[in-house]
Amino acid sequence: MNNHSSETELLRAEIAAAAARMIAEDGADYGSAKRRAARQILGDVRVRGDILPDNAQIEDEVRVYNELFHSDTQPARLLHLRKLALRIMTELAEFSPYLTGAVLNGTAGEQSDIHLQLFVESEKDVEIFLMNRNVDFEVSETSHFHKRGEPVETLSFMRDNEGVHLALFNYNDLRASRKADPERPERANIDAVRALIEEMGGA
Repeated sequence: MNNHSSETELLRAEIAAAAARMIAEDGADYGSAKRRAARQILGDVRVRGDILPDNAQIEDEVRVYNELFHSDTQPARLLHLRKLALRIMTELAEFSPYLTGAVLNGTAGEQSDIHLQLFVESEKDVEIFLMNRNVDFEVSETSHFHKRGEPVETLSFMRDNEGVHLALFNYNDLRASRKADPERPERANIDAVRALIEEMGGA
């Protein structure tokens, strides 16, 4: 390995560790944490793409951070969020709900919210479902997971003092989403989430 590539790897690792701290402590999203960490370490310079860590590297650093600083509280917090996510998913079963994000990958901490992806024929059906249950929600947009530049409607609300976000995808997007790494699944259905809870001894 030459000096340039070893320096690049060290920088990438430093940025990943700083971003992980922001995610674990502040609940920052991966994109903004990565940018803030790069600015913190390198200053206001144009950052080469190869210096920025990918999300998988940052996720690994969040795990390390949680084990070092939150090993006494994080597992219980994660179990609580997964159980609540399962209850909400069961209520929303007709809309093909999938869990994603930190509650799925196991890195969720005190600042983490529950992120669900729903695959629906019509976004209005979900809005009506929530209104009929007197759920006070806000509407925003998030990025599509594989259609760059095409935002999807997202409904956000509080449940048992936890933030919940429902990203509403077209039903056909589910077919396009199944090329996943089995070691790092991007989403999990009701049965998969129930299995994760059972693995944690929380059944």
